[in-house]
Amino acid sequence: MAATGVGAGDLVATTVAGERYGYTLLWAAVLGCLIKISLAEAAGRWHLATGTTLFEGWRTLGPWTTVYFAGYVAVWGFVYGSVAMSASGLPLAALFPDGPDYRVWGVLCALLGLACVWCNRYAVIERVMTVLVGVMFVVTVGLAIRVTPDLGGLGAGLLPTFPDGSLVYTLGLMGGVGGSITLAAYGYWVTAKGWRGPRWIPVMRWDNRVAYAMTGVFVIAMLIVGAELLRAADVALASGDRGLLDVGEVLEERFGALTAKVFLLGFFATSFSSLLGVWHGVSLLFADFTARLRAARGAGDGGAAAREPERSRPFRAYLLWLTFPPMLLLYQDEPVALTLAYGVIGALFMPFLAVTLLWLLNGPRTPRAWRSGLVSNVMLVGATALFVFLSVREIQDLPW
Repeated sequence: MAATGVGAGDLVATTVAGERYGYTLLWAAVLGCLIKISLAEAAGRWHLATGTTLFEGWRTLGPWTTVYFAGYVAVWGFVYGSVAMSASGLPLAALFPDGPDYRVWGVLCALLGLACVWCNRYAVIERVMTVLVGVMFVVTVGLAIRVTPDLGGLGAGLLPTFPDGSLVYTLGLMGGVGGSITLAAYGYWVTAKGWRGPRWIPVMRWDNRVAYAMTGVFVIAMLIVGAELLRAADVALASGDRGLLDVGEVLEERFGALTAKVFLLGFFATSFSSLLGVWHGVSLLFADFTARLRAARGAGDGGAAAREPERSRPFRAYLLWLTFPPMLLLYQDEPVALTLAYGVIGALFMPFLAVTLLWLLNGPRTPRAWRSGLVSNVMLVGATALFVFLSVREIQDLPW
């Protein structure tokens, strides 16, 4: 979950934060990890405490959740597929400049992800992700050590402050670290792992904390790179994932070609792990979505999508949706209508997740012993307020 949630966009955002504000916003990145811990813990606790899936819980809140989720997975998957391909292809194109351009590399990465998820189940995907996490960890932490962090500045950065004009940027950094829909997928991965029933909740909680401790390490490492490498060199990154290519160029100038290539390898591991995790995790969500619709129409228990989701037709259909239609977007600009739909639906997902988890885990659907306590509720309420604010800002900033 952590490897899927931390993509190239998170690395760019935290590197830019370091480049603009030094260590000042370190506290915001750390708090963002704590917020995501609370959301993921809530999703995992729902699955284990109730024995039902998150989508089953959403359906009990009314048909509006089904309508929203159907629109979300259709539009989001189409656009995210092209974003994931681009992010995975960029570092490979930089590593092999005499080879094909980044779009061809992106298509190859998507096909590799498709083949890996199509032919394997959770246990194999977990092993592959473990290797990618290892590469990410070694590269990012090694790079942070290489640029020589200011430990005093790091300590001072844990004190909450807002530099002039940084409020919205700070809140965006806080809310953007560590994934969105992959938080909802966590409960499905818990089930795929074989953890079932309330007795696994303590294990799940430690799993979740360790995951986001790793996320915090990645985030802090890239913030150090921004503060020590880019801020000192007065380098402003390009927008989007291409900004990480600028980091590679600065590293090559300062430390040589080998360090730059190692960084690009870490960039690829970060991007491809997100692609692989989404291809698997969100397809599980879609398979469950389909199974519950079938059950609601009286078509049995949802068929293979409920009993063996990784081999079901809905799971594989969504895999194909993530892989092939988005290839068209790699070779053309996104249509304005699609951009608007993606912006609106995507902006609403995190408030939707936070509100529904708060609702489900404080009501009669959850056994009393596993309902949210004070700390969980404070974090979920805070997350709701943060994401509602950010969603309003994001919708306002769309090119209407």
